[in-house]
Amino acid sequence: KDKLLSDHLRFQYEYKGYIFGSITPFVESFEETPLLVAVLTYIGYGILTIFGYLRDFLRDWKFEKCHLAREREEQKDFVPLYQDFENFYTRNLYMRIRDNWNRPIRSVPGAKMDLVERVTPDYNWTFEHTGKVLKDVINMGSYNYLGFAENTGTCADAASECTVKYGVGVCSSRQETGNLDKHEELEKLVARFLGVESSMVFGMGFATNSMNIPALMGKGCLILSDELNHVSLVLGARLSGATIRVFKHNNMQSLEKLLWDAIVHGQPRTHRPWKKILILVEGIYSMEGSIVRLPEIIVLKKKYKAYLYLDEAHSIGALGPRGRGVVDYFGLDPCDVDIMMGTFTKSFGAAGGYIGGKKDLVDYLRLHSHSAVYATSMSPPITQQIITSMKCIMGEDGTTLGQERLCQLSENTTYFRRRLHEMGFIIYGNNDSPVVPLMLYMPAKIGAFGREMLKRNIGTVVVGFPATPIIESRARFCVSAAHTREMLDTALNAISEVGDLLQLKYSRKNRHGSEGTDLFSYLESHQD
Repeated sequence: KDKLLSDHLRFQYEYKGYIFGSITPFVESFEETPLLVAVLTYIGYGILTIFGYLRDFLRDWKFEKCHLAREREEQKDFVPLYQDFENFYTRNLYMRIRDNWNRPIRSVPGAKMDLVERVTPDYNWTFEHTGKVLKDVINMGSYNYLGFAENTGTCADAASECTVKYGVGVCSSRQETGNLDKHEELEKLVARFLGVESSMVFGMGFATNSMNIPALMGKGCLILSDELNHVSLVLGARLSGATIRVFKHNNMQSLEKLLWDAIVHGQPRTHRPWKKILILVEGIYSMEGSIVRLPEIIVLKKKYKAYLYLDEAHSIGALGPRGRGVVDYFGLDPCDVDIMMGTFTKSFGAAGGYIGGKKDLVDYLRLHSHSAVYATSMSPPITQQIITSMKCIMGEDGTTLGQERLCQLSENTTYFRRRLHEMGFIIYGNNDSPVVPLMLYMPAKIGAFGREMLKRNIGTVVVGFPATPIIESRARFCVSAAHTREMLDTALNAISEVGDLLQLKYSRKNRHGSEGTDLFSYLESHQD
């Protein structure tokens, strides 16, 4: 099977005269929402909105108690602190299903976890712990792609030893007395892992985006951002003061049109050339499960002399034959990406983020990034956790454990997606993405799905508006190398059972047909 993958799945990707080698077919599925489901979803939100206004009316007249913060009567002539309409969704829609989020756990978030049981006496406004613990809940929600979120093994032992030697906190920034030898060791390792000249690590993944983009871009610069980019990228772009234009998700025609307009027309009013043009994209989009069309974006970037900022938060460690992310997945040259960003919070089971690229870029950020100048340094045991897990992935620990986990994650992802498709669910994203969104659509089914899955001892993440479009509520599963086939089968049986109960099998495709089936599925089904 491995020989077939290496010899027969290599194909040439051609776009406007450029050829790229890749080892996997690019197969993504975004089945259109059935018309009846869309209509019923809008009706459902309409009914909830009507009842929300009715309940607000009852609260105003003191027939029903309102638990949210409100303006005092004696302050009615002051400038309002709270925008009442902005809280409408929270009061009347989110509160109905709030019990599906913020569940406290009391174990390692590995393949299985322990949940603290809680009840609500006032319809999800407040919660009380019962003292009971739900044991061995199969964890289908954590970003533990390679299974390194564990309290035993090499990583845990190394982190423990590091804690004894260095302590937990550094209590200073990198530019003062918080620069440890472990930090420099990690940065050299990350640069080798990515195949770039230099790298820099930060203590928080979100701040890696939100604080570094403003250091790179400013007034007179143009940022072209994918419409589904993470909020950290959006915030960083807004804080930079640069002009922001949004292109359709993974749509190269939309991106090229914006690039062409930017080159031809320049800045508004003055028509002067833009100082810099930066394309912001992600490796794997965490809500869609889709993979960036990186070869095409690199072609456009070179053609129009723009810069490319690639956020590999979900793809680093989870994609590519060597786990080096989406660049490795497509077999591209890392030098073609100007700014490589990623986080250690997913595949490495740790915290923080990194920026990789040319040495001049990293040296500039060391002096100008707010995350570098003002933020406290990365915790020593977290640094050691990343070093140990990364060396494991690279095979520098003297074992094949890292490669085995990469292969296991790929197999689990293919199997899980194929089974859901065969059951008749609408699932989004790329066939190789470990992020698997399963479409729920209707607002009432968001809470029902999460509760019914927990009854069957499966922990899931459900997502609705405003995090997704109003008619595209979904459950998001994250596949891990730590999941055994038995765990996946247990979860799949529960998903199928709940899908029948809630009538979630909306797909109109042939469940065992050729559409959406790739060569990986064919090989797996004929591996004997």
